[in-house]
Amino acid sequence: MNAISLRPARPESDFSRLAAWFTILEGETNTEESLTRYFERDRDRILRVMVAEESAGTPLGFSWLERSRANPDRAVLSLYVLPEHRRQGIGSRLYADLEQAARELVADRLRVSIWDNAPADRGFAERRGFAEHIHSMAFSLDLATFDDRPYDAIIERLKAEGFHFTSMEELGNTEEAQRRLYILNDTAAASTLGSDGEHPWESFEDFQQHVCQTDWYKPGGQFVAIDTATGNWAAMSAITRLEGNDYAYNLFTGVDFPYRGRKLAQAVKVHALRYARDVLKATSVHTNHNSKNPPILAIDRKLGYVQIPGLYVMEKAL
Repeated sequence: MNAISLRPARPESDFSRLAAWFTILEGETNTEESLTRYFERDRDRILRVMVAEESAGTPLGFSWLERSRANPDRAVLSLYVLPEHRRQGIGSRLYADLEQAARELVADRLRVSIWDNAPADRGFAERRGFAEHIHSMAFSLDLATFDDRPYDAIIERLKAEGFHFTSMEELGNTEEAQRRLYILNDTAAASTLGSDGEHPWESFEDFQQHVCQTDWYKPGGQFVAIDTATGNWAAMSAITRLEGNDYAYNLFTGVDFPYRGRKLAQAVKVHALRYARDVLKATSVHTNHNSKNPPILAIDRKLGYVQIPGLYVMEKAL
């Protein structure tokens, strides 16, 4: 085997390959263009990107370290080595370099996501002191067999009780509407079972940049339920279809705490699923849920979702 060296990644020559590797790691299509856009937009959070290569210059793997958007004291890592070159110490070198960089940058914790059907990858992380923090279970719904008719009665009852179902597109996707969406999304996410009370965004401006101004944000796929008696935004369900995928992705469904237990989550999710089927023309819908959130798991199983490979989110204190 040729000698292995580590070097900083070069976006202009490495990102096409790294995008393909991120596609394997994340299960979502990445391209050189999308990775470059992400790198340029979030460069202030990206701490280190290294490539492992043979002396002949052939890349064999990479590591990526960035500061968490939700918690600036936590760093998030990605690491990949070509399967045929594993068990040769390449992953260990990449990880050791990455951890040292995290320590020097005063990160308190490291986090990594690993497929829950990849025991060898989990073992690699556990041997380096990582422990499971969250099991992000994944599910898929076949839209060809999805029967949404049984939910019409629930939606009509909620309308009669004063709830108005609409979308960001129908609301004009104005800044005022985006602020209301941010407050609902942030509040519901932080109070979701298993969330540890963590807020996903630093501010409205952060939400606007990383949600409303992204390529994947579709105002027509951002559904909300508004309590017409008070004007409160009570529930939401967001869905999109990423370029290159035949399936849609249900990003988040949340209900403000005072409105829980009234089947609003089912109602907004059904609106989102109809949009995926009728407008996005997706063949199926994927989603992820924290295993410690039984109510949303029960809703999706009732809708007909089936479990597919998900992720273990693992953490290590530094």
